[in-house]
Amino acid sequence: MNLHVVILAAGQGTRMRSALPKVLHPVAGKPMLEHVIDSARALLPAGIHVVIGHGAQQVRDTLESNDLNWVQQTEQLGTGHAVAQALPHISDADQILVLYGDVPLIRVETLRALVDQAGRQSLGLLTVLMQDPTGYGRIIRNRDDQVQAIVEQKDASPEQLLINEGNTGIMVLPGDKAIEWLSSLSNNNAQGEYYLTDVVALAVAGSIAVEVAQAGDELEVLGANNRLQLAVLERGWQQREAERLMTLGASLADPARLDVRGEVSIGRDISIDVNVVFEGRVVIEDNVVIGSHCVIKDSVIKAGSTIKAFSHLEGAEVGEQCDVGPYARLRPGTVLHTAAKVGNFVETKKAVVGEGSKINHLSYVGDAEIGKGANVGAGTITCNYDGVNKFVTRIGDGAFIGSNTALVAPVTVGNQATTAAGSTITQDIPDANLGVARGRQRNIQGWNRPVKQFKP
Repeated sequence: MNLHVVILAAGQGTRMRSALPKVLHPVAGKPMLEHVIDSARALLPAGIHVVIGHGAQQVRDTLESNDLNWVQQTEQLGTGHAVAQALPHISDADQILVLYGDVPLIRVETLRALVDQAGRQSLGLLTVLMQDPTGYGRIIRNRDDQVQAIVEQKDASPEQLLINEGNTGIMVLPGDKAIEWLSSLSNNNAQGEYYLTDVVALAVAGSIAVEVAQAGDELEVLGANNRLQLAVLERGWQQREAERLMTLGASLADPARLDVRGEVSIGRDISIDVNVVFEGRVVIEDNVVIGSHCVIKDSVIKAGSTIKAFSHLEGAEVGEQCDVGPYARLRPGTVLHTAAKVGNFVETKKAVVGEGSKINHLSYVGDAEIGKGANVGAGTITCNYDGVNKFVTRIGDGAFIGSNTALVAPVTVGNQATTAAGSTITQDIPDANLGVARGRQRNIQGWNRPVKQFKP
């Protein structure tokens, strides 16, 4: 079947109390609307049409893509009116699936089930059973349990308000009926709007079957009209991700204290402590241990490595059996080979650290290539930037860099070479040589230390 998806994203979201359009408020580090678009893409539709209004240009600038057709709704006259704006762009639809840009937790499996159940000739309706359906339209059924209509909260009678089956707003329209139904809508209701939900009564009157699918839970179809509801969606998303990771082989110290803001793939026997944040694309192989309060973004951590507490990794590749942290910062371009160690309060940037090499503490290593089995002492700095250009420092296999060494790039320390502690190295050191570059110490006898004068 030829499926088109219409996503309604024109609302202002005044209750967010924000200059940011409502659909751009993030859940798991990504705009709500982007989550919905991703779900739509997973259905492989013939077209995705996004109806925008308030903050339209900002929405487009944020999410512009070749596979999206942007449709402007200049006046917000209701959901039925919004869908009607997209119809001139849809000429060959067997089905039109209507989604909402502020409902980011909708599952692709649920949408597939709804689309399949509706088929070409039926109206498909997604409902949800709710403990408290306040604010939702109620599903009205006859004695044979067939759907007859949807009544909005403000238009419902006291008896209808007792119904706990709520309308999610998500539905599938048969393509050959959409224009007829939407052009027949009336705004004779409490809101003075053209309700999309009124097409259900039109379908019933025209003897068109209404096929119902139900969402797995309320959270799946929850929208966000204010920041309280946005926080509920955030925690719901994170709960899903925690459950997914545990199912795949991760042990979480506390599933409620994990944030995933991107895509995380893992191996087996992963241990993740509390308050860890994953961002972007993260790959974690088998038997990795991640300590508390780490932030890991766009990085790969290979089998058997340990990332200790309060470490930050971004754009880094950590090899097998490596030891990182605590309080380490691996910036973009950092590559650690097997069994390398980057210890506490070490910052690296565009640095390749060879197999078994160590930078144990209190150092900055940027634009550097370090061979195998090297040791970089505390307080080492690669002076890689002259204010305009970046230069590379090369440290050979088995080299020993004494504490508090400044390596002024471009410079090479050869294999098995050593720098004396406190040196400022400005010239290459040949293999197996000792480089000493520091002022000679002299002791002044009889020197009087300044004494503070205490005022009464």
